[in-house]
Amino acid sequence: MPFDSNFWFLELHDERLARLGRLAERYFQDDPATSIVKLRQLAELLSRITAARHALYEGGTFDETLRRLRLERVLPRGVADLFHAVRKLGNAAVHDAKGTHRDALTALKLARQLSIWFHRTYGNAPDFDPGPFLPPREPADATAALVAEIAELRRVVAESQEALSRARREAEELARARAVQPIYSTVDPRYISLALSEEPKEPEIEGAEVEARLAELQAAAEQAPASEALGLIQRGEEAASRIDLDEAATRELIDQQLRDAEWEVDTKTLRYSSGTRPVKGRNLAIAEWPTADGVADYALFVGTKLVGVVEAKRKRKNVSAAIDQAERYSKGFLASPDFEFAGGPWGDYKVPFVFAANGRPYLKQIETESGVWFRDTRRAANLRRALVAWPTPDGLSNRLEVDQDASAAALKAMPFEFGFPLRDYQRKAIQAVESALEEDRRAMLLAMATGTGKTKLAIALLYRLLATKRFRRICFVVDRSALGHQAAGEFSTTKVVSGKAFADIFGLKKLGDVTPESETRVHICTIQSLVKRVLYAADPSEAPPIDQYDLVVVDECHRGYLLDREMSDAELSFRGQDDYISKYRRVLEYFDAVKIGLTATPALHTTEIFGSPIFKYSYRDAVIDGYLIDHEPPVRIETALARSGIVFERGEQVPLLNTRSGEIDLAQAPDEIRFEVDQFNRQVITPEFNRVVAEELAEHIDPALPGKTLVFAVNDAHADIVVDAIKTAFAKKYGEIDDAAVKKITGSVDRVQELIRSFRNDHYPRIAVTVDLLTTGVDVPSITNLVFIRRVNSRILYDQMIGRATRPCPEIEKEVFRIFDAVDLYSKLQDLTEMKPVVVNASTTFEQLVKELLGAEEDTHHNVIRQQLAVKLRRRLKKLPDEARAQFEAIAGESPEEALKRILESDVAELREWLVGRSALGQILDWESNGSTPRFIPISHHPDEVVAVTRGYGEATRPEDFIDGFVAFINSNINRIEALKVVVQRPRDLTRADLKELRRELDSRGYSEANLRRAYADAKNADMAASIIGYIRQAALGDPLLPYEDRVRAALQRILASRAWTDPQKKWLKRIGEQIEKEIVVDRAALDKEPFDADGGFRRLNKVFGGELEAILAGFNEELWKKTG
Repeated sequence: MPFDSNFWFLELHDERLARLGRLAERYFQDDPATSIVKLRQLAELLSRITAARHALYEGGTFDETLRRLRLERVLPRGVADLFHAVRKLGNAAVHDAKGTHRDALTALKLARQLSIWFHRTYGNAPDFDPGPFLPPREPADATAALVAEIAELRRVVAESQEALSRARREAEELARARAVQPIYSTVDPRYISLALSEEPKEPEIEGAEVEARLAELQAAAEQAPASEALGLIQRGEEAASRIDLDEAATRELIDQQLRDAEWEVDTKTLRYSSGTRPVKGRNLAIAEWPTADGVADYALFVGTKLVGVVEAKRKRKNVSAAIDQAERYSKGFLASPDFEFAGGPWGDYKVPFVFAANGRPYLKQIETESGVWFRDTRRAANLRRALVAWPTPDGLSNRLEVDQDASAAALKAMPFEFGFPLRDYQRKAIQAVESALEEDRRAMLLAMATGTGKTKLAIALLYRLLATKRFRRICFVVDRSALGHQAAGEFSTTKVVSGKAFADIFGLKKLGDVTPESETRVHICTIQSLVKRVLYAADPSEAPPIDQYDLVVVDECHRGYLLDREMSDAELSFRGQDDYISKYRRVLEYFDAVKIGLTATPALHTTEIFGSPIFKYSYRDAVIDGYLIDHEPPVRIETALARSGIVFERGEQVPLLNTRSGEIDLAQAPDEIRFEVDQFNRQVITPEFNRVVAEELAEHIDPALPGKTLVFAVNDAHADIVVDAIKTAFAKKYGEIDDAAVKKITGSVDRVQELIRSFRNDHYPRIAVTVDLLTTGVDVPSITNLVFIRRVNSRILYDQMIGRATRPCPEIEKEVFRIFDAVDLYSKLQDLTEMKPVVVNASTTFEQLVKELLGAEEDTHHNVIRQQLAVKLRRRLKKLPDEARAQFEAIAGESPEEALKRILESDVAELREWLVGRSALGQILDWESNGSTPRFIPISHHPDEVVAVTRGYGEATRPEDFIDGFVAFINSNINRIEALKVVVQRPRDLTRADLKELRRELDSRGYSEANLRRAYADAKNADMAASIIGYIRQAALGDPLLPYEDRVRAALQRILASRAWTDPQKKWLKRIGEQIEKEIVVDRAALDKEPFDADGGFRRLNKVFGGELEAILAGFNEELWKKTG
């Protein structure tokens, strides 16, 4: 193994690799372009071998192989950057015959670092030390700069004899291990360069021999345990952290990164000393620009305007501290007729944006040593921070137009006036965001209950931020297409000012628009589309600019707690919670933008990304304020099987459902088998349980009455069972029932979006059975009943499910909604925090991939799934049971191997058309490996019956006990709670603030108005809407419980009869009475809000009543609670 090359150690993996390296070194002196071509071939072969080592090799171009390796996160970002740098240098050499000796030297250094990374990772040699880079001999026509660089490399070698000796010893040991005699070139310590004694043989990098070797590696990887692949990835990450480039190579890497960000740059030629100066119409990064405080590595010019200065460090150097040096350059720039300053100065700073970089991609774990560090010097409060890539010329120009201080002042002066009413809590949420922006917060979270108008709030907030020029372009992110279309509709129709909709004022791009235009101000995207654009870009230059948006607003940002495949768009699916959150977070961190998260239910990962909420408005707050509907105490349906569990005794005959064929077999229970209620319909099929629950529901729900019902089932198969059980039970109770009245709405049904619209807007279906599809983002205000026949282990998911029924629906006079709990869900959730995520199975089935491929609408997504399907099928072929293979061939009409070829070679339309009639192939391929039988699920025919139907009154078991507890609480707290004392002793002085405080206190004890009304109705067999004050005064004073509407009407009649009123005064008194019926208390503050504010509020109405309005309102309160008899 000759130690005469920088690539000698590659012989241990494949002699072709080492030969390509030697050829590149051989050609350097006389033919640098060919040298670069050989290094590109070396890098491509390395990528193919790497792919095969992970069972990811599928042929295709160099570019496609790198994309696949990044998609599967095999290549660390820094290694991918090196691959792309060599690839691009090679492309220029191949297609344009370009390539200088400086380019070839850079390519040699980069390719060597790639080779070292590869050997440390796949040669199981994490501590491998190859010694210093051996410089090639300089060409006859070498420039002075090249001669100097090669001389410096020789000096490094001469001073590294110890490292060189270690490398030689290691080469000898490896050679002995392989019985190869080392032949060393004569190396003079004073003059070290490569001396190739003979022309290396040109290796084949294509053809049967190479493909056979790759197939061998691929087969071994397919048989290897998953832990081995994970170990290789971890070794690759560790090896990547040790990549060490000298300053010259680092500058070349930074050059490429700047080019990817649309800067015109070449450290070797576009230099100040070479006469390069700014030019109108060009965006130049000019190297080695002199300042009064030293030479800046790069000066950034947009046209002739100086916008930035850069300090470049070696790749292993700390970079965050180098901002100090860039700041000195900013202060030391001297005026020149060659350029113009971009404004300022800002204190001592003459250049607005300063940067420091070392070529290493951003890694959060080593943040100070990676990424592009940046600081905006225009404000002292602007802190330095790391960016994941370089900003673009357009991005820096646009940033110059943003004046944070001026925008903050404009926001404070701007009135909260819109073409739609803004609720008090929405205004407070906007003010919280604006205050956080003034404090330079770059991530913030608003936690607001489902149904409280987050989209309207977003429209008002974004209007203010854009109108005051605080931000230039905003990305509004949703997690599903349906929500994106819904948001686009609201942005396009909601009138903001002067009768104009938001989209009429600011440029709006919707889901179908992949990239925003220059005039775009809001771009609505799905998180899936951003993942494709950012993470699956084949090359850094194809990814969107990091400054494409300066504000990202994420709706429903808690997503990630649930990753049921039925909820994923056809655009892109995520394979599990960790995968989702990882991609989600990486995309959000990619953009150099302020992030605002909107959610009803903050999850742990949400707060890790956005921080703790800066404003909260909970479901209970919204109920207390009257914006959302409360639910009654849950109806708990307990069956005999749910109480005692299902038990198969030892030796008992157990019917087993074959999940593949649908056939039922019999088996004997080897031991006692027990299933609890949380396993019902998940691990054991329970038709009797489903039947008796459906029959009990029929006793409580009449589908002919107003209001719709949403039932949550365990899975798609269980949903079918529940639909059938409900139809049977309701037909038995009410006679015939229309087939369309009860429908399954899951991801598997035909035209699911049309069915959702029908459930929301049409008379049928009356009852919908779903799994998770309707848990978020679908508004059906007419839902009055929620039924749980599945256990969920997440408070977040439960709250989202409850949120489906909280919206008011005046059309059906919806006052409350009901919860029916057949699996003891409500009590089990009490100990769960809002931060606990659901554990999701991250495995992806063939069935899922086939469905997603059929549903893919875009070719890019189709190709992503096609690649995954091909990789998975290739791994499966050798383990496919004979029976499954026979079934596959019967349905497909060809062998699995032929199908694999079809998947790889067919175009999009052909493959989709072929699969349409063969979707069952996915289930066949999911047949369990190693010839084992498919999964069997026991079927329980144990008889069942309802044993108890109770209400969830907290600790109380009977409504009478609940009422007794309420009465005791009221009487023991009259003197402690001031608002309670006012209600009991001075009702005329009661304010809206008093009432809200009191409601919140009672709500925290479980004494909500909905619970009290239900308890009094159950205890006294009389449903009476007496209002919260009525219940309090009955408990404290024994006041009779009267319908609140009757009280208001009687009080109004007494007030109207108390004196002679003018016609306008009578009309206003009636309007006030109508509002009191809705809100209980109307005081001075209430008259300055909707609906009275549009008519001049308290000040104008007070004039109508001759200055006596406050006394009249107090009198109304007094009359309202006066005892009558």
